[in-house]
Formats: sequence, structure tokens, C-alpha cells
Amino acid sequence: MPLRRSLPVVAALVLGLSLSACSGLSLVEKRSRGYELNEDALKQIRPGQSAALVTAVLGSPQATNSFTTGTAWYYIGENVSQTAFGMQLAKDRTVLAVYFDKNNKVLDTERLGVKDGKVFAIDTTRTPSYGQDRTFVESIIASF
Repeated sequence: MPLRRSLPVVAALVLGLSLSACSGLSLVEKRSRGYELNEDALKQIRPGQSAALVTAVLGSPQATNSFTTGTAWYYIGENVSQTAFGMQLAKDRTVLAVYFDKNNKVLDTERLGVKDGKVFAIDTTRTPSYGQDRTFVESIIASF
């Protein structure tokens, strides 16, 4: 009889201990995506250095852009929080731009963040097309 009375207490104690072990788990995980900007590496990039040296220090750029006066390389990094359900929320974003002249020598570097971005409205109007927009069922009926 005393064993039956203590069974619920023991079960509650085991359940409590197992749940307390799970308290270290988090529903939100912080991640870095893209290029992680290293301050020591950035200090090595100075005007007049070659593109080969920039590649050796920073690696290959994620995007490039060519102008009539030179080229720009972009290194893009982002810190996000990902929930246990897969939803990702961007915390901050950093873009490192390295500008080169026509001789592939560094002109300048620039670090851009979210505050430097611009929001613009996307035009949602549709271009009219010839014919009719039909549903799947209307297309089947029209084929007879």
C-alpha cells in the first residue's frame, strides 16, 4: 500500500526533473547568413591596394557592379533570429562595398546598414493582355 501512495509523487518528481532539463532549450535561434564582417580584415583594406589582395583578405565578393569609372564589390551579411517553426526575422544587415578604379586598385570602402537603405513602393498594376482570363474549369468547357 505505501508504494501505491508514493507512486504519483515519484512520477511527478521524475516529470519535473525531465522538464527542468529542457529549460535550456530556446524557441528562437540566432544565426548569421552571408559574409561575417571581420574588423581586423577590414583594417587591412586600404586605398591603392590591388583586387587580388582584397580577394585574399576578404574572399570572393557576393555581388559585383561595373561602372564606367571602375568596379564595386559587395560583401553582404545578415543576422537573423529563426523560430522553432521556421519563421526568420532579420535583426540587422551589413553591406561592405569596396570600390576599385579602372586599374583594379582600391579607391574606397563603405559599410552600409539597414538605416542606409531606401524603401520604395512597388507598382502592383497589371498589364492588360489580349483574350480573357479564364479559370481551369472555364478553359475545359470552352475547349468543347
